[in-house]
Amino acid sequence: MRLVVSVGFLNEERYLPAFLETVAAQTRLPDRLLLVDDGSTDSSPEIVAEFAAAHEWASVMTRPPRPPERDRLAQAHEYQAFLWAAERIEEPHDVVAKMDADLRLNPHLVEAVMAAFEAEPRLGIAGGPLSIETPAGLQRERSPADHVRGPNKFYRRACLDEILPVPAIAGWEAIDEAKAHMRGWQTRTVELPGGDTVHLRPTGAHDGRVRGFRRMGSNAWSYGAHPLAVALGGVSRVRERPPVLAGVAFVWGWAYAALKRYPRADPDVRAVVRREQLARIRGYFGRRAESASAANASDSAT
Repeated sequence: MRLVVSVGFLNEERYLPAFLETVAAQTRLPDRLLLVDDGSTDSSPEIVAEFAAAHEWASVMTRPPRPPERDRLAQAHEYQAFLWAAERIEEPHDVVAKMDADLRLNPHLVEAVMAAFEAEPRLGIAGGPLSIETPAGLQRERSPADHVRGPNKFYRRACLDEILPVPAIAGWEAIDEAKAHMRGWQTRTVELPGGDTVHLRPTGAHDGRVRGFRRMGSNAWSYGAHPLAVALGGVSRVRERPPVLAGVAFVWGWAYAALKRYPRADPDVRAVVRREQLARIRGYFGRRAESASAANASDSAT
């Protein structure tokens, strides 16, 4: 299977050297690496140009300039850059991956994900788990097992062709998976030998954690999260930094997006998202009830 990896970047001079080093260290190299400059004004273009000159399988692409915006992440420009590059791939390929430049890749990432595609014909979207560095060591970023984080998302080409168009709006990384599920494709995170890929800039750290949590809530509105899932998501985040405010910002982001009527996924996609969320919630509380029942039975026996 042939793999093309697209990496969109905007002023990533701080992270690109580590990212590119770990791309070159993969146990299975991509067949083509597209380094997509989305309007950088720092030294990022020079960094990627030097890398491409030294690696024949890498090339640089430059997107047309666009005006600055208050919140570029809310407009999913990173996904727009991926779609823009994917439309311009000329060579035959079986898998296309979207990666962010603020990652330190596990050296087995590409090999493990491509092996999963080879072994599972109905696997449509896959990727590796992400962890962040904390004073206590690496901590995995939260994500259901059947969800693939946007910073390292691999698409089987046949799946991507079926689910497009995916709207380039906040919440796109849940919308694409719902559309894949609707067409019978599977999605999952692939465990990697030797540890997770490291997200050097944790989700929400680009422009403040509170704004990041608020954006997550806005994303939930866009992909059609069930209100119960939103409420539980807010509760589950109250212990994250900043305490309490993180959960409040998440719920407020969802409510504000609803009030402002932000763009949303199609109704059939939202229905799939809600159905899957409710199934996870029922499963979670069902397991907790079973554990409590087993603990009570054990106490009674003693």
